[in-house]
This record gives sequence, structure tokens and C-alpha cells, in this order.
Amino acid sequence: MPRSSSPDPAPISPALLREWRIGAEDRGTVLVVGGARTVPGAPALSGTAALRAGAGTLQVAVAERHATALGVSVPESSVFGLPETPSGAIAADAADRLAEVLPGAGTVVVGPGLTGAEETEDLLRRLVPAIAPDARVVLDAFALGALSRAPSLAEPLAGRLLLTPNRVEAAFLDGCEEKDVDDLETAVRIAGRYGGVVLLMGVVAAPDGRVWRDGSGHVGLATSGSGDVLAGLTGGFLARGADVDQAACWATHVHAVAGQRLIPDTGSTGLLARELVAEIPRVIAELER
Repeated sequence: MPRSSSPDPAPISPALLREWRIGAEDRGTVLVVGGARTVPGAPALSGTAALRAGAGTLQVAVAERHATALGVSVPESSVFGLPETPSGAIAADAADRLAEVLPGAGTVVVGPGLTGAEETEDLLRRLVPAIAPDARVVLDAFALGALSRAPSLAEPLAGRLLLTPNRVEAAFLDGCEEKDVDDLETAVRIAGRYGGVVLLMGVVAAPDGRVWRDGSGHVGLATSGSGDVLAGLTGGFLARGADVDQAACWATHVHAVAGQRLIPDTGSTGLLARELVAEIPRVIAELER
């Protein structure tokens, strides 16, 4: 399995990924937890990306008011409605609603479409103890802000945690200003601090110091919803049995190449996140030949 012990990042390339293949025999369950009142589409993007990456079963947990609509828009999913706070965030007692679901989810993606800093922290404190001890966990968006305020939540997830911050979220996790974020150095520090693999703007950093970097280019991928697609991609690869660092490397490359393929038609400013989802299986198929 290709690894780098050098402080210089190993390049993520088609050649590396073809040598570091992900099996197709295991196609486990991904549970996406998100979708507060004002952001119902984020978990749909994450969930469909997970399916496109090869997850066998998709479960999506969103605000009760959105559950039926999401189930219709993503008919491949099982949908669970969650209680809201008065402000529209997902309430902490949503963890009780998921008590029967969490033990069977081999991969849990928390964050797409969550809102409310304090509410998300309360939710995460309730969710983490209920997650199966062998499940892999992806934290994205507001869940990363919650982790920055309660870093001890990462301790029981050591060895099975993947963080997918953008630069704003990376600054929270690293305790710095956004202008001071250096993708490589910041990713390495965050990985060491929280004991998880970090995927930041094409850089993948493992807590033991190994680092990879994708050189495919990420122009146009700052569009709304792109991060939700990326988080779902990592979950889908984890559901296929990938190691956490392996899933991150595959996800960042597939995500970037899918965007590159679309830009000639959409331009760098016209790309929609849902278009990335449709391109994902073609990119994966080429890498798996």
C-alpha cells in the first residue's frame, strides 16, 4: 500500500490510486446526519455522492419537516426525521431518535446542513457515544466547529476519524486566523491535535505525520455544496472498506477531476455541486480500470 514517511507530501495521482485500490466486495451502510431547517439539500448531496462512490445502503437523518421531501428526492435512501430547536437547528435529543440506527451504521457522516454552533456541539456530545465502536466517522461543516470547542470528543474516535474542513473551519480547528492557514502545515497540526485524518484543500494529513497532496487543481470547487459532495465521497469510500487515509486520498482526487471535467462546459464560476455528483462514477470507473 503506497505510503509516505517523508515530511514532503506524496503526490496523489491516478497511478498511486490504481496501486492503492479500494475493494468492491464490501458495500456497507452510510448514515448522513444533517439537514437543519434552512439547509435541507446538503445531506442529499452528501448521500448521493456516497452512493456514487459505492456505498451499498444510504440512511439520511434530517429535520422532521424535510424528511418526506428528501425521501422522494433521494429514493435510494432511508430517511429519519429529527426534532428541531426553536431556531431550526437539529436538537440534541435527535441522538435518541437515532439510537436504533447508529449501531448498524458502518460509516457516519455528521455535519452537512447542520446549523447553530451550540446546538451542533450539544448534538455531537450525544451522538459520539452512541456510534458503533468500529464505525468510521466523517465530521464536516458545523460539526468541525463543535469539535474545535470540544476536542475531547475526538478521543473515542481515534484511528477512525476523518475531518473535511475548508479554510475557515481549519482556522477554528487550529486556533488561528483564516489568513494564517497554510494548507499543508495546518492540516498536519490539526491531524496531530485531534488524532484523525484531515482533508484540507487537496492535502491529506494523517496523525502519524504521513502527508499526501493532490495536484489535480481545485478551481471552481468553492461552489456552494461542493464540500457536502466531498464529505459524502469520503463516506462512500469508507463504506467500501477503505482505510481512512485511503478514502481521503481517493475522495479529493475524484472530486477535483470531476470538477475539471465539467469546467469546459460550465466555466469555473457556473459549476453546480449536483453536477459533480453525476460525474463522479465516470471518474471512479476510469481509475478502477
